[in-house]
Order: sequence, then C-alpha cells, then structure tokens
Amino acid sequence: MRRIILISMVFVSVIASAQDSVNIKRIIYFQNDLNKKFISEETSPLLEKDLSTFESLDFFEINTAMCIKAKFVRTPYETPFIMKTSTESESVYVKFGEAHFQINKTPYVLNIYQNQELKTQPEFEDYLFLPFTDLSNGLTTYFGGRYIDLKIPEGNTILIDFNTAYNPNCAYNERYSCPLPPKENHLDLEILAGVKMNEKHPVDN
Repeated sequence: MRRIILISMVFVSVIASAQDSVNIKRIIYFQNDLNKKFISEETSPLLEKDLSTFESLDFFEINTAMCIKAKFVRTPYETPFIMKTSTESESVYVKFGEAHFQINKTPYVLNIYQNQELKTQPEFEDYLFLPFTDLSNGLTTYFGGRYIDLKIPEGNTILIDFNTAYNPNCAYNERYSCPLPPKENHLDLEILAGVKMNEKHPVDN
C-alpha cells in the first residue's frame, strides 16, 4: 500500500510539473509578444524618446501559483454602463461575468467585462476585459491598475493568470484614453506578477 501511495504522489508531481511547464511557456510567449508590440513603431504606445532606448518591459519573476483556475459565473441581463477613462472619452461596457477564486485560502471575486463596441468586430467577438487594482499599485506596479485579456470560456471555469497582467497604454503616454478599473475590482493584497511599473516613463511618477 505504501508503495502505491508513493507512486501516486510521484504521478501527481509529474502532472503538476508538466502543467507548470505549459504555463511557463505560455507566459514567456505573452512577454515576448508584448515586447514586440512595444518595439514596433506601428504598435508601440511609447513616446518617441522612450522608443529609441526601449529594450524590454520589466516583468516580475514568473510565478505559476498566480495562474489561477477560477470559477466563472455568467451574469446575464446586466445593464450596459459607461466605464470611466483617464480622459473625457467614454466606452460602453457590460458586466459579462464574475471570477471566483482563492489566494492563500482567502476568497476573492473580480468582475469581468465586455466592450460593447469591440464585440461587433469579428476578431473581438469572444474578447473579455479584466481591469483590476491591488495593493502593489504605486509601489511596484502602475498606480492606475492593470489589465488582463480574456476570452469567453466554454465552461464554468476561467484561467486568471496574473503573470499576464499589463499596464494600460496611458502608463506610457498621456495621449491615450484608458479605462479605469471599477472600485469593485480592487484586490486587498499585492499582486506581484505581470508587468511592473517602469520608472523610466515619467507618466508613472
């Protein structure tokens, strides 16, 4: 019996390691893809003076514990609303669902939104938006909060990977208009994963 238990423990460990490997590869791909966006003159939000010296965004060390499989609760019949932005520009969103999860055994809920204009475009028809703030904002991360891009899940779970949390474009260039995370999406803990605050950009100060 003891041997069977030990073999089972090893099997579980192998599965966990394999899953970590998959997550790490996915996160590295995200980081490389985001850096490519910032390097390209056509897609970079950086000011010209910052673009000329840009090498890479500053990321926290990858932490697979922050790849969280959350319970997804669909919230139909929500009323569309205007999400405040960093400018006077207005964007219409609807609360699409909720992500329920735990970090260090403490339960949290984040609202997930759908942009009502973007959803009419074929390439964004399954796109969901998760803006959030946490206790790291203004210290190690951008003071205005960060975003995570998601897709409409097929079932009742959704992957919330904080390693893919990124700064809004207005963190690098004030000419952008960026949605402000609703107060309901504040996490009362530090999320030390994803893109850090880059002190080279004066907008962060």
